[in-house]
Amino acid sequence: MSTRALRRLKGKQRGQEALDAGDLTVDDSPEELLDTASGSPQSDSKGRKAKKNKAQKNFCNIYELIGDADNEAEIISPDEEEDQPDENKTSGTEKKDDIEKPDEKQENASTKSSGDRVKKKKKKKKTKVTEGQEAVPDDNIDLILENLEQSNGLGLQNEDCGGSDRRSVLHVEHRNLNSETELKRYFGARAVQGDQRPRQRNRQFHRSTWMTIPKDSWPRFSRPGISMTLLQSKDGIQYFTFEHGRDYQQVQFKFLDAVESMDPNNIVALLQLNPYHIDSLLQLSDVCRIQEDQEMARDLIERAMYSFECAFHPLFSLTSSTSRLDYLRTENRAFYLALYKHMMFLEKRGCPRTALEYCKLILSLDPDSDPLCMLLLIDFLTLRSREYHSLLQLHQEWEEHRNLSQLPNFAFSTALCHFHLSQLEDVDPEESEKERHKADQLLQDALIMFPGVLIPLLDLCTVQPDAAVSSHVFFGPKSQLGQPPALAELTSLYVGRTHSLWREAAVMLWLEESVKEVLRRVDAKDPLVEECQNKRKQRYQSAPRNIHRHVLLSEIKEATSSLPLEVTSQPVMGFDPLPPLDSVMSYTRPERQHVGATNESTLSLFFRSLLPNFNLQGGPRPEDELEVARAGQELNQEVNRLMVAMRDMLANIRFQEPPRDENPYRDEEEWD
Repeated sequence: MSTRALRRLKGKQRGQEALDAGDLTVDDSPEELLDTASGSPQSDSKGRKAKKNKAQKNFCNIYELIGDADNEAEIISPDEEEDQPDENKTSGTEKKDDIEKPDEKQENASTKSSGDRVKKKKKKKKTKVTEGQEAVPDDNIDLILENLEQSNGLGLQNEDCGGSDRRSVLHVEHRNLNSETELKRYFGARAVQGDQRPRQRNRQFHRSTWMTIPKDSWPRFSRPGISMTLLQSKDGIQYFTFEHGRDYQQVQFKFLDAVESMDPNNIVALLQLNPYHIDSLLQLSDVCRIQEDQEMARDLIERAMYSFECAFHPLFSLTSSTSRLDYLRTENRAFYLALYKHMMFLEKRGCPRTALEYCKLILSLDPDSDPLCMLLLIDFLTLRSREYHSLLQLHQEWEEHRNLSQLPNFAFSTALCHFHLSQLEDVDPEESEKERHKADQLLQDALIMFPGVLIPLLDLCTVQPDAAVSSHVFFGPKSQLGQPPALAELTSLYVGRTHSLWREAAVMLWLEESVKEVLRRVDAKDPLVEECQNKRKQRYQSAPRNIHRHVLLSEIKEATSSLPLEVTSQPVMGFDPLPPLDSVMSYTRPERQHVGATNESTLSLFFRSLLPNFNLQGGPRPEDELEVARAGQELNQEVNRLMVAMRDMLANIRFQEPPRDENPYRDEEEWD
């Protein structure tokens, strides 16, 4: 609606409203300026009238007029009037000043329009402060978020009523799940991405994911038949499980047949038809890794993870540490194994910080049972990524209910953490001395509790031990041979994995000083030595199944050689190593009908094609009736007689050999 129509609706004509100094533009005439500056009563009345009708000018949209009218109709509360500065208040005294001081009125009128706009911007709505919540400046976002968490409780991502002590140590950040984030931190974005730009033509559009980045070289994704279901929610923790559709179950049966054939080409043929079958990708990745094709092996694992992430439930969270997956269910194990193998590829690639995030993710899926025993690995990744405080926090919070100090890796790694903290340059001398004293104490206790670690550790570090150390009874060969089998497995695993962390010159000197102090305490018959010896005899008699599974997945030679015979004697499949004894299976594989073709001749198979009830081994089938069984038995006897006759006939057949050439070197031209 036009301005003219609006004036007619108001019952006004053009030229009736008076002009104010704030409404003047460049085109205003000098005469109007003089009339305004004179401050006559007539101009004052017109000015007040103009203030009243100012909002009705310069509008070409009726909705804009209505919106401004609503804004002007807002009533300012007394609290807001007190908060406003005195210079922005409108009271009756301004009218007196307009009559008594015309010069000041001209200055105020010239800035009236801008002042009204500033007044509208300065209006703020009062926010009610809840109990226990302090007033926080608007620019401090962190404090605002803390107050919101204190007043409203933890959000969905951080809710963990059953395990609130684990929330902080197992928290996963999305940006740290991408290895490119860590590589850019080391080498820069230009070195990682390069000048290659994605081609817009023939470009596939993939679903955005956190764990992997889809590649254009991958086959076109189609849902393979995997889905995730929410089983229950209890105490703020959600329990999920993967499910296989009917088509995926049939592909799974074909995969098991291909594994039993011991031919990788059958798995390749299966992947050509089903490019996102999880177990086939995992098994073929192991084959490529054995053949030293690391790039292809890593690509297959990433493809499997992408297939899993596309099947996530909307409530499943990677970062909240409140989502659980039961390892006893067969469908969930492939996800654990895919995460573990991807984590190991990241660690070998030089991305320990990203690998640490995946380690925490695997541990958060089932922190109570820890099926892959990630507690034996998290300390190594934390030390490599130099996250010393997080490891000490984990040890402090979980020591009470998990007894982490009884594991050799935590006993030595916590001491190494305090030593590295004492070597930092930005630490006060007093704090550094305190950390060094704590490191010395922890390392001595670790050497007294696990004396079998020292000599193998020095051997892998290519360090010749002192004669006083190697010949001493406490650290000599007797201490290694007298270890329980489970303790020998743990120590060999720790030494084989973390020996590279002890090769630094400063660390080796610190280790030498601690060894000398331990020998002095042993010779002085410290009561702690005998106490630790009794603990070693009582504990570490047999390792649980998850530790054996972790040793098999680690593929550390020093650790796999110490596995018990009951583990090494059974076959280990790469897609499901050492499955739990109490597995939960939602569907079973149908029994294969063994025809027994290996023991039968071609003639026997021919008769079987003609007579389905024929059985060369004799005896009726249990499902047949009695008469049919008798008839079949008689028929088998007759056929057996026939086969004996055929066998004798074939044995008596002699083929005449062709005449041999006496002169094999005869030329072809000599033939007539």
